[in-house]
Amino acid sequence: MTKNSAGIALYRSTSSGLEILLVHPGGPFWANKDEHAWSIPKGEYDPETESAIDAARREFAEELGSSAPDGEAIPLPPFRAGKKQIRAFLIHGDLDVSNVVSNDVQLEWPPRSGNVQSFPEVDRAAWFDLDTATSKLHKGQIQICDLILASVSTR
Repeated sequence: MTKNSAGIALYRSTSSGLEILLVHPGGPFWANKDEHAWSIPKGEYDPETESAIDAARREFAEELGSSAPDGEAIPLPPFRAGKKQIRAFLIHGDLDVSNVVSNDVQLEWPPRSGNVQSFPEVDRAAWFDLDTATSKLHKGQIQICDLILASVSTR
C-alpha cells in the first residue's frame, strides 16, 4: 500500500549556487550513517484529513522546531520513493541550522528487546549544494535536486 508523504524543499541562493536544507534522522540506527541517509523535512499524512502543504508545514515545524519560512510554496511534481508518494513544496528562504530542536519519537531499541526509548526524530540539519545533496539524500529522493533546478530555472 502506498503511503503519502509531504515535505518542504527549502532552498537558498549563495555566491556559489543553490543550496538545499536537509535533515539527518535521529536514533541509533542512523547514528553512524551519512551517505544516502539525509532527507528533506517531511512526513506521512492522510490526504482525506489534511492537505499536502499543511502536512509539509507541520512536519517542518516538528522536525526543525520552527515554522517554514514565509513565501510562495511551489508544488514540485509528485514522485515515488519506495512505497511512498512524496509531495514536496519548494520554498526560497533561510534557516539557522544551529538552532534545530526536533520532536521526539518512541522506538523499541534494541530491536525486539521490549525496551522503548525516546530519540529525536532529527538529530541535525545542514545546507548542501545540489551536487553534494545527491550523495546525502536517500536514493529515492535524489531526483528532488533535478526538480529544484528545473523549477528555479523557469522562474
